[in-house]
Amino acid sequence: MTTPNESKSHSMTRRGFLQRSAGAGAAVMLAQAGAAQSTQANSKIELGIIGCGGRGKWIAQGFMEHGGYQITALADYFLDETAPVARQFGIPQSRCFSGLNGYRRLLESGVDAVALETPPYFFPDHVEAAVEAGCHVFLAKPVAVDVPGTIRVRDMGRKAGEDGLCFLVDFQMRNHPIIVEAVDRVHNGALRHVTMLSSQYSDEGFNDPPLEETIENRLRGLIWVNDTVLGGGFFVNAGIHAVDAALWVADRMPEQAMGRAARRRRDPHGDSNDTYSLTYTFADGMVLNHWGAHIRNTTGLVCRVEALGQGAFLETNYTGVTTIRGDEESRLEGGDSGDQYRDGAWRNIEAFHEAVTAGDTSNPTLEPSINSNFAVLLGRMAALREEPITWDQMMNDTEVLEANLSGLTM
Repeated sequence: MTTPNESKSHSMTRRGFLQRSAGAGAAVMLAQAGAAQSTQANSKIELGIIGCGGRGKWIAQGFMEHGGYQITALADYFLDETAPVARQFGIPQSRCFSGLNGYRRLLESGVDAVALETPPYFFPDHVEAAVEAGCHVFLAKPVAVDVPGTIRVRDMGRKAGEDGLCFLVDFQMRNHPIIVEAVDRVHNGALRHVTMLSSQYSDEGFNDPPLEETIENRLRGLIWVNDTVLGGGFFVNAGIHAVDAALWVADRMPEQAMGRAARRRRDPHGDSNDTYSLTYTFADGMVLNHWGAHIRNTTGLVCRVEALGQGAFLETNYTGVTTIRGDEESRLEGGDSGDQYRDGAWRNIEAFHEAVTAGDTSNPTLEPSINSNFAVLLGRMAALREEPITWDQMMNDTEVLEANLSGLTM
């Protein structure tokens, strides 16, 4: 582990090695057994975790279980949120940063890569700073809460690739082997012609306590999902899982969306709607119907996509069975996706490590994740305005959602 005084120059040297490790230098080292063993001992990716709340703490365990990472710095608005991770992985207090600008101090401390696990309102700023600092980026979803923010993340993600940096957005359904096989079969004609898609995302809601003088209390415990400006709202933050999978099956973007939304949870304080019914239409006449709800009613998590074809039918689930039912040529027995929440994230951690150490900056998760973000922003806009909104209208929306950060610690 590096000391604060050593970290910046050391991490720049390591970062250069990790970006070039697929080149001739790596080949020479692999040819020498002793040197290879030494390289293996010293080539762990030095990782900073930005956002140490529930998922940040949890995913830190995944990075450490992998064995190819060393968590060397932490940042969270609340310093006490960093404490459990720091104790668990032996990170000194001098490399735990707090306040709104804690992420900048973490980047200045010197790391190879960052995992961004804060409320998504902050992602555009954090992504831009990380890429400018020369760090590989592992990013939660949604990537932003508005169109301008999504464009910023898209542009910085593209810049990351141009600069030799890896950029991965942590959707889970797209990496499950059974689901990958099923969607590949659909793209290769297993359903003949997809006539209609449906998607559902429903789950229990999150605590939504009364508003206070500052938004500080909204930054803990997923309370921010109730707030459109901080989390994008329930549909953008959570429904995106199902919409992303549906658009993966469709293999194209919609032209228009329409729908309705409402707040039905008990005693709401945040402004996010929690029930949605949306219809997306495509240029060839195909339709995607999506519905979702986030009410505490014991339904539990349902994240499902169905595709109706001519003579065959696809069903895929975040937690549950993926199968294609139809004639013998189309049929896929599939199977259960298992613990997708954990296993999907762990597969992404592995893919990120492979990309960084191989110098693979193709960054295949970037563009699909950006398009899915645009799609849920389109649906949110259509539901709020209660009128059809086209893709072009959505893309021309220049409104930047601004959180009131007054009174917060910098």
